[in-house]
Amino acid sequence: MSRKTLRLSVSDEDKFGHNEFIGETRVALKKLKFDQKKNFSVCLERVIPVKKAVGGPARGMALYEDDPNEGEDSEERGRILVSLMYSSQQSRLIVGVVRCAHLAAMDSNGYSDPFVKVCLKPDMGKKAKNKTQIKKKTLNPEFNEEFGYEIKHGELAKKTLDISVWDYDMGKSNDFIGGCQLGIQAKGECLKHWYECLKNKDKKIERWHVLLNDNTAQFED
Repeated sequence: MSRKTLRLSVSDEDKFGHNEFIGETRVALKKLKFDQKKNFSVCLERVIPVKKAVGGPARGMALYEDDPNEGEDSEERGRILVSLMYSSQQSRLIVGVVRCAHLAAMDSNGYSDPFVKVCLKPDMGKKAKNKTQIKKKTLNPEFNEEFGYEIKHGELAKKTLDISVWDYDMGKSNDFIGGCQLGIQAKGECLKHWYECLKNKDKKIERWHVLLNDNTAQFED
């Protein structure tokens, strides 16, 4: 069971037509302890990429199994909604940090104090680094902040966008929650999002990305 994830979806029932999908969420069963009740405060997402279902889904629920090849080092630590747009008028890449969902709790109170760091590399200097405001005591923070990078469109193919989420700790080192990288060297949704941005100038494109803790070293505190 520790490798399975419970998926719950919410819909608006329509007796005379198709039910309207509202949103869904997932809960990794490895977060649960035997014979111990645990409450989750989560927000619904419109679309979550899922793996193949294990068995037939019940009404609004289904079980999914993790890829055994991912290993413990690539634990999912939440998700982040990011927007990308290349403005041809401003010659700028505009990165939007919209919100996060289901972040890992890093503090003893069961929450985190998250903020997001964004870095375009390589060879962009200090202007490459930006970070959002800190959101206190939440696992589902709303940021709605945008950052601009002045860069020629033709140079974007050589760049990588590091996105990392941290838990703020006063007076000591911040805790790394998870991160993702967008760029030509990325894979899956991260590569697809970057490619869509390069291909569609002046169009804002939003995508959810999984936050992983498998390589803390690439994200500087």
